[in-house]
Amino acid sequence: MDGVLSITQRIAGIQAQLTALSTPPPPATVDTTGTFDKLFTQAAGEFAPASATSPVDTTLAVTSAVGALDAKGVPTDLAMYGNGKIPAQALAPIGATGHSMWAPAAANFEKLLADAKADGVDIGINDSYRTYERQLELENRLGLLKDGGLAAVPGTSNHGWGRALDLHLDGEALAWMRANGEKYGFVEDTPRETWHWAYYPDRVKSA
Repeated sequence: MDGVLSITQRIAGIQAQLTALSTPPPPATVDTTGTFDKLFTQAAGEFAPASATSPVDTTLAVTSAVGALDAKGVPTDLAMYGNGKIPAQALAPIGATGHSMWAPAAANFEKLLADAKADGVDIGINDSYRTYERQLELENRLGLLKDGGLAAVPGTSNHGWGRALDLHLDGEALAWMRANGEKYGFVEDTPRETWHWAYYPDRVKSA
């Protein structure tokens, strides 16, 4: 009799297990509060255009543009402004001379000045970046190069792109510039104007 009872209890236990296995478990409770909003915000942030107030890392763009000229000889990082219309903050000072240029030109000319001084040669600056208004003034006063004068057509001068300098040179300084200027990217590129030197980044010689 005890054996039958034991078998009956065992069968009941097995049936209970089978019932439990055949009944689907209740859905798990998952805390999804805020999950969708969080993921949506993250995705939107990855694909939305940067707003005016969003910090943007422009290091790569600036680095790739500095020192580059386009096919017309215009600095790629200044082209947006226009010849002779470059704001002061977009140019770089040449040491404490009171003159300014396109940043890579200024940096290389500072090296040139330091090396010339080390050789006992003094080089002065008469003119550097030239505004469009200043170019008009010089056209009226000096005449255009194409007409035998000394001024470029306003809006075309390398001075207006911060690429050119008018230097104060004695015989020794002129000889030094002709022997060394190109190593720093500066070339005497205008006939009859021994004082005019323009910057060409592809001419710079690595130290």
